[in-house]
Amino acid sequence: MAAKKKARDRHKVSTSQLFNFVKDSYLERTSRPVYAILFLLPFILFYELGTILINTDLLNQSQVRVVAFVWLQEIFRYAGCDERLAWIAPPLVVILVLIGLQIASGKPWSLYPYDLGPMAGECMLLAVPLIVLSLFLNTQFNKPRFAPPPPDQSTATAIQAEVTMGIPEANQSGDETQSDYVGPYPGSLLASLVTGIGAGIYEELVFRLILICLLVVFFQDLLRTPYTNAIILSVFISAALFSAHHHVLFVGSRFSEGIPFSWTEFGFRTVAGVYFAALFAVRGFGITAGTHVFYDIIATVLNAFFFVS
Repeated sequence: MAAKKKARDRHKVSTSQLFNFVKDSYLERTSRPVYAILFLLPFILFYELGTILINTDLLNQSQVRVVAFVWLQEIFRYAGCDERLAWIAPPLVVILVLIGLQIASGKPWSLYPYDLGPMAGECMLLAVPLIVLSLFLNTQFNKPRFAPPPPDQSTATAIQAEVTMGIPEANQSGDETQSDYVGPYPGSLLASLVTGIGAGIYEELVFRLILICLLVVFFQDLLRTPYTNAIILSVFISAALFSAHHHVLFVGSRFSEGIPFSWTEFGFRTVAGVYFAALFAVRGFGITAGTHVFYDIIATVLNAFFFVS
């Protein structure tokens, strides 16, 4: 029995990181949840302040919202929170979850601010493969992945959609345009940056930190699936759902159509989901969300300066 217990303990899944590095090395330090808080906090604040600046209505009006962020808001509204609390709850969830993971990990709380620059550089480098893949697909299939639809207030107001990694895409079919925002299409570089940064943080929270861990528990502890199979199934299911939620949206307790479905788009986002899951396993939440954020920033800049006629 003791041997079986030790074997099970070896396969317990950490919700912050699946691999360990040399103690107090750069890779070990920056994989800690407390580093994720320090590194992501400026992006969280930028997203919150950006949505307030873009939307001058009352705080209970969500105009530039990432769908994953809206899901968290709706949970708190359902629990009985007022609008102001629902507004600030999602960033608090990110911070509190990471604090909980830091406590559970038993790792040191020490922070070295000089690590933040290399973390940003690492995230930018890790975003490059997705940028290259996206540009390759753009070339191969002659579809401008970064090109946004022209703002059409009449259609955008009625559409609640959000694009993987916060980048608007063109609808080449000639149908009504889609927007990657919940609410009116702001039509600005700032709006694209704000939404992309929010997507990087909250999509990683929902689809990697929460969903993968829940799926692993479901497969391994409830269905008694072997550990390796549980990990593989969880990664691919979460990646597929990550991709699918951009085509079929669930916002406001109802389903609606997102961006038009194509196997190229679905495949790209699924690959991105697997890629982010691998980063999450190796480098923890902070680097994974940061890579997602920097992909969005780079793609938004490419969109603004190179793919807009």
